[in-house]
Amino acid sequence: MGASFLITLREGLEIALVIAIVLAYLAKTGRRELFTPVAIGGAVAGLVCVIAGIVFHLAVGKFDGKPEQAIEGTLALTAAAVLTWMIFWMRKNARGMSAELHGKIDAAASRSAMSVGLVAFAAVAREGFETVLFLLSAESGSASGAAVVIGGLLGLVVAAVLGVAVYRNGSRLDLRKFFLITGALLILFAAGLVGKAVHEFGELFEFGGWMIEPLWLIESGPLATGWVFDFLKGMFGWSADPERIRVIAYVAYLIPIGYAFFAGARPPADRNQALQSGEQSGEQSLLVDNSAP
Repeated sequence: MGASFLITLREGLEIALVIAIVLAYLAKTGRRELFTPVAIGGAVAGLVCVIAGIVFHLAVGKFDGKPEQAIEGTLALTAAAVLTWMIFWMRKNARGMSAELHGKIDAAASRSAMSVGLVAFAAVAREGFETVLFLLSAESGSASGAAVVIGGLLGLVVAAVLGVAVYRNGSRLDLRKFFLITGALLILFAAGLVGKAVHEFGELFEFGGWMIEPLWLIESGPLATGWVFDFLKGMFGWSADPERIRVIAYVAYLIPIGYAFFAGARPPADRNQALQSGEQSGEQSLLVDNSAP
């Protein structure tokens, strides 16, 4: 549940911010009549993503043995790659999101209301398909599919509430801490996906020898069974008896990616004075202004 909650909270907030920015800009420029196509575009994108996720889940559930191992390994590796790209992309581009969306809305509004709806559809669909991919990976690594669904729904509810608050209150939202904390947690989640992919491919290709022997073995206690075990397994890819190659893959991903993420999050030394004087707030914030023009 924890992994799915984090995923949908993060992805859902990105969707909510996109919609909030678009609606606030339309309100500010006196084009409230375009609220309807934005709402329709976003809703249709969400529905398409849900249907796609259900269809894929049902299709994967019909496989067993080596086909299942191949699918789950590929799914986990793909999700880890997309998740890693998304984390770094958002850290780099969050502050320019408003200006980019404003430009797309102006261009679309000059053509038709349907074009505005398509902009909302594309923005929501991109985040939605990423969310579906991550949730499918979270379910394959968790003890309960129901827990994944519940956690995902809770994350979406919290994200929706935050999105409404952003739109109604306007002003500035400091995203740096949110994306830094959730980015770090998602890197741990992605490392677990990499470890899971190696585990599945190891079974698929029937690896043998020292590399597939357990590095440790925990047979009882909260780290071997119960809700703590389920949470750690779904959130961070924890295993009570992980193969050595799985642990090596986990660490091989976690150390360089974690270092690159936090090293890039630190501002250059020659900008410290400017950041301290207040420029930092402007660079790390996303402007959502729904005041009258």
